[in-house]
Amino acid sequence: MEEVVSELINIIVAIDDQTVSLILELRSPLLTKVLTSVTGLGSAAAAVVFLGFFGLAGWEDELLIAAVALVLTGVVVGVLMQTVQRPFPPAPVCMTGDAGTIATSFPSGHAAAVVVFAMTARQSPRLPFGVVAGLAATVSFSRVYLGTHYLSDTVAGVAIGVLAFAAAKRLVDRSDFLSRARPVLD
Repeated sequence: MEEVVSELINIIVAIDDQTVSLILELRSPLLTKVLTSVTGLGSAAAAVVFLGFFGLAGWEDELLIAAVALVLTGVVVGVLMQTVQRPFPPAPVCMTGDAGTIATSFPSGHAAAVVVFAMTARQSPRLPFGVVAGLAATVSFSRVYLGTHYLSDTVAGVAIGVLAFAAAKRLVDRSDFLSRARPVLD
């Protein structure tokens, strides 16, 4: 079993290395500028703004499920970053810097967060799923393109976002949390 895991890790690292080489060849000033601007939509600050917008719009279902999913995502991403402590890819374009947060490559918290919003839009009658999913894909790609994450970090972030959304939806649906939270939200 240990041998299988080791071989799988070697395959993932080889794919990550090939992806970095390809990205370094494909980088262009215009695309770098665009993706540097777009990548911030996956940040914690952007998540707070989106949740605030949901609240102001009165979208209680979307607000509650996305907020719970983002909390779950934050916990999982933080624990994994602290545990794995994978170094960043070579030649990054932009970095988080000294924001006082955990800063390692695995997994991508930006990808996880935008996927939570894409999954929220998929379940919402009010949010344009295609637009939100397109933005989520662009932000996720930007993390690899800008050298802040390897491909596997971003894929893991996407999976965490999907699983966190599913867990949040189940938790909210099963606990009847929304009907108890409505008086607080009103």
